[in-house]
Amino acid sequence: MSETLRLAISSKGGYSDATSRFLERCGISLWRPNPRQYVGRLSGLPDVEVLFQRTEDIVHKVAEGSADMGITGLDLVTENGQDEPNLVVVMDDLGFRRCELVIAVPEGWLDITTVADLADLSIDLKRTGRTLRVATKFPNLTRDFLYQHGINYFTLVDAHGALEAAPVLGYADIITDLSETGVTLRDNRLRVLNGGVILRAQACLIAARRSFREQPCRLEIARPIIELIEARLRTRDVRLITANVRGDSPESVARHVTAQLETAGQEGPTISNVFPKSGDVSGGWYGVTIIVPADRLLAAVDHLRTGGSSGITVTSPDYVFDGQSSAFDHLVHAVKANA
Repeated sequence: MSETLRLAISSKGGYSDATSRFLERCGISLWRPNPRQYVGRLSGLPDVEVLFQRTEDIVHKVAEGSADMGITGLDLVTENGQDEPNLVVVMDDLGFRRCELVIAVPEGWLDITTVADLADLSIDLKRTGRTLRVATKFPNLTRDFLYQHGINYFTLVDAHGALEAAPVLGYADIITDLSETGVTLRDNRLRVLNGGVILRAQACLIAARRSFREQPCRLEIARPIIELIEARLRTRDVRLITANVRGDSPESVARHVTAQLETAGQEGPTISNVFPKSGDVSGGWYGVTIIVPADRLLAAVDHLRTGGSSGITVTSPDYVFDGQSSAFDHLVHAVKANA
């Protein structure tokens, strides 16, 4: 049996480009001989084979085991794989291709502004002898959402192509569709209902439980991919600050730095002596390095300033590794569960 790990990613279009850029930022270079080739490699990971698939097919490939891992949309996973026991969501937010699955109605429906209004409309239509027609490519998610919000009288229309045209063409009353900016909906004179967001989604990493259970050696092949992605994603939330801080001793500097939560760091500051170029070591300067939450950066800088800091520099780390990879541990536990 092969010890190669098969990673499925999107073969073309915006999803393919975004996935390639994301992997590159994680330090995982993708090699594809030519755009017509459907098998590629990852630089530095010789035991990984990349399978280029249609984005909507990746969930099925992983679920059936013809791919061991895949990067695709959480919307597609939730729609097509939520009841699939072989499917494991290793990381549900890779930080790109964000979108929302929404309910959109014609702009002319002035009295229909909320999901509750839509529930009332469905009852009114039922009394006239017909049901609310909903065009969608996500029947499972749409059906569940409508039932949960008291909309019991409706017909799902399996639409292909541009869903936005369905109300104009007359084969549906409303639509549920993915939207990133809402521009396409507005251009087609549609608007999102208040409370009409069915799902917020983005790219995610999935795995086939059975593949790793049958060949546990694939776990170690998958670990570098998972670790690099996870460590890269952690950098979104932190910044690395380095500053020169005046003080009487390393202890007094540490007390000032840790007096405010923003500058305390994850475990605490790293403090070292500064040796001035002049050779005069009586100035009492110390170098401080801390990791702070990105959204508290300016508060941390201001606190360092109150201690007489100078030369404050801020960088974003390339990776932030924890004591262990929670995503990899999640996969290992999922593979062993009910084995």
